[in-house]
Amino acid sequence: MDEWERFLRSLTPERLEGMLRSVGYIPGRDVVRALWLALRLGKPLLVEGEPGCGKTELAKALAEALGTELIRLQCYEGITASQALYDWNYPKQIIAIRMLEGSRSVDEIEREIYSEKYLVKGPLLRAITYEGPRPPVLLIDEIDRADEEFEAFLLEFLAEFQVTIPELGTFRARRRPIVIITSNRTRELGDGLRRRCLYLYVTYPPREREIEIVRTKVPRISRRLAEKVVDVVNRVRAEKGVVKKPGVSETIDWAAALVEMGFDDVTREALDATKFCLFKAKEDVEAFDSGRLLGGELGPS
Repeated sequence: MDEWERFLRSLTPERLEGMLRSVGYIPGRDVVRALWLALRLGKPLLVEGEPGCGKTELAKALAEALGTELIRLQCYEGITASQALYDWNYPKQIIAIRMLEGSRSVDEIEREIYSEKYLVKGPLLRAITYEGPRPPVLLIDEIDRADEEFEAFLLEFLAEFQVTIPELGTFRARRRPIVIITSNRTRELGDGLRRRCLYLYVTYPPREREIEIVRTKVPRISRRLAEKVVDVVNRVRAEKGVVKKPGVSETIDWAAALVEMGFDDVTREALDATKFCLFKAKEDVEAFDSGRLLGGELGPS
């Protein structure tokens, strides 16, 4: 049994929560339990929820808490398997061919340029060839942005954790990476991927926890100001007409801006001066004014 296996055996949900809090991530009970089970069972964790609820931050905090590397695969429309796996360093190969021509046979040149030193590892290959004492955290971010074909490829990868490169052979994970997959639910994911993973749905944190998050991330803020910031943010989120509801990251940025500018209360002047941190869509800036917002009545100005 190596160090990582001993660590997992001794890990409790309470200890995991403490580790996350030590790096500034304030988790809810469901987050701790789901993450702990994913670690103990060696299963990927699929995290769905609205943008800005801390899905990506969870993976970052976990990697920091465990003292291991975060390897991020950012999904997007049109991403292919080869972009996620590996590519060859073609300019370097061309230079090598020119230098070796005339002194090596064609077969020797081919063996040279298709060796591992010319390989550019993508996130998935990096994750399974990672050599650290603890497995890396592999963050597959916004899988819903990729198409169904890429999702099917990913399902196969998660089943085997191995990659075959025709010129070099098969690379297998010495130790499976810790996999966190996030989705903003812009499209429905397949049943196969869902069955492969444990599942966690995250939403905006309760008032008291968001206040705690703000005070952790913005140490100079007073309790009173943090409460007012969170209350205003929750009013904005509750309004149906908001195009871009502020996430936790917007709450933190706004709180930090208020402190940085010397405001100790959420006044009309303070909101007008820092609205760039709270609103992230032109329609929202135009639809709401500080007077209505601070009065608790949201609506067109």
